[in-house]
Amino acid sequence: MQIQQALNAACSALGLERLDAQLMLLHALGRPQNDRAWLLAHDRDALDADTEMRYIDLTRRRAAGMPLAYLTGQREFYGLTLQVDARVLDPRPDTETLVDWALENLPAQGSAIDLGTGSGAIALALKHRRPEARVSAVDASADALAVAQANAQRLGLSVQFVQGDWLRGVRGPFDLIVSNPPYIAEDDPHLEKLGHEPRMALASGPDGLDAIRIIIAQAPAQLRAGGWLLLEHGWQQAEAVRALLAQAGLGQVQSRRDLAGIERCSGGQRPA
Repeated sequence: MQIQQALNAACSALGLERLDAQLMLLHALGRPQNDRAWLLAHDRDALDADTEMRYIDLTRRRAAGMPLAYLTGQREFYGLTLQVDARVLDPRPDTETLVDWALENLPAQGSAIDLGTGSGAIALALKHRRPEARVSAVDASADALAVAQANAQRLGLSVQFVQGDWLRGVRGPFDLIVSNPPYIAEDDPHLEKLGHEPRMALASGPDGLDAIRIIIAQAPAQLRAGGWLLLEHGWQQAEAVRALLAQAGLGQVQSRRDLAGIERCSGGQRPA
């Protein structure tokens, strides 16, 4: 089978997006993920039998709902190439909205902590852009921390990783507390489509706000005066999260929209 034929079959027979099909074929060929031009230049090259079978397996698993990042073992996030697998949540582009906002409020030599770090995506993006800042990251999962620590080592970014339950036992204060916690309701039907990802990183109580409530309750005592708490949340949760932030005594409570125009993040500032 030729390269072009393999790509066409994946898109037409399995309904895959062409970009996904190309990235999986590059992975099966052992070529870099940014080498799509090579595929175009070699579209009539024949695949050997082993590569063809690897590619067919990848495309079938992708059609069954497996995240592309788990199949290729990597995800681009905020200019960094992260290694990811089923031990951590697949980082979403929407979370870059949270990083943008966090960078606006993290002083060059300030301190920040990322709660529920998973692959380390947020913490590593902050450290990459604010190399003199002191960045820490917490996760309850030892497996997730292993992934995050491996990413930090490979990227040469010095982040302190701690296994723990949100801010319990953490010693502040911080200029910035940031988190993309689980925020999906436990009975949400969308969870079935996310079955390949760790449930503890997705679901959080009957209304999806259990983790957010805990973080908001803990955060004010760990923030410096003027410090910010910034949270990612679900597309219908902004109003509820703003109310929780205000009830906790934080000021300047507001939300930010993602590229789709959805209120994706909310935050507040500890009064000076």
